[in-house]
Amino acid sequence: MRYRLRQIPALLRTPAGRIQLRAGLRYRSWPVLSRLAVLYRQTLVRQTRTVAVVGSLGKSTTTRAVAAALAVPLHPRFSYNCFSGVALAVLRTRPGQRYAVVEVGIDKPGQMTRYAQVVRPDIVVVTSIASEHHRSLHTLATTRHEKAEMVRALPDHGIAVLNGDDENVLWMRSQTRARVVTFGLGEGNDVRASDVHLDWPRGMRFRLHVGGHTRTLAVRLLGQHMLRPLLAAVAVAHAEGLPLDRIVAPLEQLRPTPGRLEPVCLARDIWILRDDQKAALETVHTALDVLAQIPARRRLVVLGEVTEPPGKQSQIYHDIGVRLGSVASLAVMVARNRSRRSYTAGAVRSGMPRSSLLDAKGSTRTATAMLREVLAPGDVVLLKARLDQHFERIVLALLGRNVQCDIRQCHIRRVSCAECPMLEPGWHGSTPVT
Repeated sequence: MRYRLRQIPALLRTPAGRIQLRAGLRYRSWPVLSRLAVLYRQTLVRQTRTVAVVGSLGKSTTTRAVAAALAVPLHPRFSYNCFSGVALAVLRTRPGQRYAVVEVGIDKPGQMTRYAQVVRPDIVVVTSIASEHHRSLHTLATTRHEKAEMVRALPDHGIAVLNGDDENVLWMRSQTRARVVTFGLGEGNDVRASDVHLDWPRGMRFRLHVGGHTRTLAVRLLGQHMLRPLLAAVAVAHAEGLPLDRIVAPLEQLRPTPGRLEPVCLARDIWILRDDQKAALETVHTALDVLAQIPARRRLVVLGEVTEPPGKQSQIYHDIGVRLGSVASLAVMVARNRSRRSYTAGAVRSGMPRSSLLDAKGSTRTATAMLREVLAPGDVVLLKARLDQHFERIVLALLGRNVQCDIRQCHIRRVSCAECPMLEPGWHGSTPVT
């Protein structure tokens, strides 16, 4: 988002560049917007009970789930969760609104303290502590300390809703005098799930336990870990005194967040499982775990790069390859040569034939062509990559869109590929947004 003056003419030459330029201007408006948001929160919306959702993974789905349980409308750009995005989320709260839900993300030390001053939370949900932003936060201990600043900002009468399955999140109960409510799959949690079953491709079935009550739920989200956003939402709404039947009904209708284990049906009973919005190491293994449970004629994987691998990269990619070889029948790798070699070595070690490991040379268009050659009825394909690799283009092409954009890396985040003005015409010598 930070552009030098000499880059502006290139940005102005394309519709996508102009989108990024506007986003950059919005980013730079943080000093003004944050002060306005602080004043607005302290005056016109001081009575609104505000829920802040923080953590390394699962924030967007949790924010959507909490909003659904509390009947709070979310702005389409709610997931723009830093700097001006946080200020705008507060400023969009209407006077008299009972609840507001704000997603807050950080990538450097010190940021959460300022966000907490803007949001002034009454309730804080902490989803997880993971390796995302490993380069800037370095350790899980640092990550939890920084994210705990929002919990520390709670008033004594506030509520901290913590993932009780994550020891680094549970540690945060020592950082507040507010009431603590835990959620998760473990039996010691205040809100928990049991008897969890995958119901592909419809979602999951499980038993919900909260406040001495038990309900059997059928939800649309996929993967055991995706139950935690729902449990967090139940924990928030139940702590606020809402009736359980009113809480669970909208949660059963909640669709997957786009690009987060989102099933997409193609023709001939072929399914795509999109998980291409994040690629922290933990999410790669979780996605493969879900794929392994899906009943399919064949399981295929299109695999990109890991986001900020927390350790020796060759070993990390090798270990993913080992897991890949035990789950998939075929893999298409859209990765740099070094990453691809490590993926290949691990997969071959676990028994996958080299002929089943296809190299797309970093190109989503090549990966799409390879899939068209091999896909057959009954196949399920997992797409796993970093957001800046934009694997959404593969899905759109397989659904029949004329996708001409094939740049290797793109930092446009304000619009999806489906809405991007460069998707069909392509760049054709214009300067890409990288």
